[in-house]
Amino acid sequence: MLRFSEAEEKAVREFRSLHVVDHPNRSFSGRVFRSPTLFEDMVKCILLCNCQWPRTLSMAQALCELQLELQNGSPCTIAVSGNSKGESEGFIPKTPASKETRRNKVSTKGMFCKKKLELDGNLQIDHVVASSSTATTLLTTDNGDSEELRSHDSCHEFSNGNEYFSRTGNFPSPSELANLDESFLAKRCGLGYRAGYIIELARAIVEGKIQLGQLEELSKDASLSNYKQLDDQLKQIRGYGPFTRANVLMCLGYYHVIPTDSETVRHLKQVHSRYTTSKTIERELEEIYGKYEPYQFLAFWSEVWDFYETRFGKLNEMHSSDYKLITACNMRSTTNKRKRPSRKCQC
Repeated sequence: MLRFSEAEEKAVREFRSLHVVDHPNRSFSGRVFRSPTLFEDMVKCILLCNCQWPRTLSMAQALCELQLELQNGSPCTIAVSGNSKGESEGFIPKTPASKETRRNKVSTKGMFCKKKLELDGNLQIDHVVASSSTATTLLTTDNGDSEELRSHDSCHEFSNGNEYFSRTGNFPSPSELANLDESFLAKRCGLGYRAGYIIELARAIVEGKIQLGQLEELSKDASLSNYKQLDDQLKQIRGYGPFTRANVLMCLGYYHVIPTDSETVRHLKQVHSRYTTSKTIERELEEIYGKYEPYQFLAFWSEVWDFYETRFGKLNEMHSSDYKLITACNMRSTTNKRKRPSRKCQC
């Protein structure tokens, strides 16, 4: 859904007046989709962390499937807090793992795993390596938790349209998730370490410790002082590092901060020929998009959107089953055969 408010209309008009002079033919007009509820946006921002885009889609789809099962009272989806081994053992997720579509041919004999390397102390990079076994590695988040990432974990299947809509419900509410067992939710929806963050968030909302209405109200005046106040509140929630917070605040209408992750780095390198590091990324973003203040993110996203449509055609005409194609391995320049690793975000 789109944000429709006087403040948002004002932001869109001001952004267009700044941006159209430089880029009159771009299709992105400055309107950003958001979820029907702030809770859904906050959960989806967690799903963006430390994984590839197809897996983000898969986890969001699995949560919608789970909501339908909870609504129908399916016994295999309700877990009691505590030891859930008995309930979840042998449960087969409805969102099976599959390999990400790759343009480059690879040996079918090898399995793939991701390894995370530290770069410059902050940004992290990951790369795909061949292995003859189902090797695993641990991904550490900026909150100190880690996730075991297996060889088949880079991507999941994303269903075709009719099949998808016939077996998914709405996005689960905080009350629907608050009483689920963490290990059950992690296994059912392929969430890994994210399940703990999501359940903690849901319980805090149900118990009144986090007031989403207050956050929404505070965001109506998109001032820098309110941004700082909201950012400080989000910082207290486990799982909300700089990247995740910046995405949530963008959903609330703050467009002066560009969330930085591997896609940001890829875009700067591929479109602007920058060799970006953790020490230079903020400066480079300011050099390129600072003139559009306070709408730097909208300018960045307009450019990214234009790049995507150059590669994949009109995105509003793309079938939902093809959304998984919008991933880094399909963005590589056809003239550059050298494979370079991508940098991970600070979630």
